[in-house]
Amino acid sequence: MPFDFQSMRSRPRRNRQSAALRAMVEETSLSVADFIFPIFVIEGTNKKEPITSMPNIFRYSLDKLLEEIEECYALGIRAFAPFPSLTDEHKDSMATSSYDPENLYLKTITAIKEKFPDVFVMTDVAMDPYSSDGHDGIYKNGKIINDETLEILGKMAVAQARAGADYVAPSDMMDGRVGYLRNALDEAGFQDVGIIAYTAKYASAFYGPFRDALDSAPRFGDKKTYQMNPANVREALLEAKLDIEEGADMIMVKPALSYLDVISRVNQNSHVPIVAYNVSGEYAMIKAGAEKGWIDGEKVMLEVLLSIKRAGAKVILSYFAKEVAQILSKI
Repeated sequence: MPFDFQSMRSRPRRNRQSAALRAMVEETSLSVADFIFPIFVIEGTNKKEPITSMPNIFRYSLDKLLEEIEECYALGIRAFAPFPSLTDEHKDSMATSSYDPENLYLKTITAIKEKFPDVFVMTDVAMDPYSSDGHDGIYKNGKIINDETLEILGKMAVAQARAGADYVAPSDMMDGRVGYLRNALDEAGFQDVGIIAYTAKYASAFYGPFRDALDSAPRFGDKKTYQMNPANVREALLEAKLDIEEGADMIMVKPALSYLDVISRVNQNSHVPIVAYNVSGEYAMIKAGAEKGWIDGEKVMLEVLLSIKRAGAKVILSYFAKEVAQILSKI
């Protein structure tokens, strides 16, 4: 019996016939306002060091970092997440330099806010850049000690707020740290400083290039007793519930690309903005594939970022932020 084409009243392809039509019915789009740009700062002056595993990403001395931010600002980027790369002389087992007012990181935060007062600065609260052990918490007798670590994180968060941070972002995955930081910030008079919690930060193999950039890999063991098991989704919902109850203003899923289902589930079960971290390994894979000529790097980059936003992320931390801004500025 021949097919009755007249019965095909619904033809979804009608809405795909032209670029104008496709644009009109597009459900998800990217804008420069979606992004926070992670940037790396090092000691010294007039320095711009390439990171081998992250093409087109650099470690900058503060003077050069401000120049880079100025370029990004001209492209419309208004949100930045600085990370410090420190030499061993600034590290000890208790991360004491993390809240020293004279440390490089705090000076960087202040310098950014003084030169660009309207940019949003998200700061990292974790011990690992300052720890001689390379862990996100205090290491004692073969274990990462949770509650004592919170005291250091609290000092760190208050110091960052005092330096000019808009939002602090605890990336340590210690239990109770969001509530502890909220209390510490409030008691110090920083009620307006928000918290972006690394809520579902997985013990992922995608962090390698970032640890190269900061020289912050654990000196022994791994981070599996505090970062999440990649096999778990429901646990992320528990972490999200706790972080929101403790006062998180936004919650993050990290990494992004292999955890789109987690982003979606957390978004469906939360009422605060969801942040996703498009991490260094995800960035490096696309760059490596493009360099080999195996993929169209620009198209894959945009597709990946679109997928992260489509999954439910309101904000994306990505090393692609500047490239995306350059592309969007030409449209």
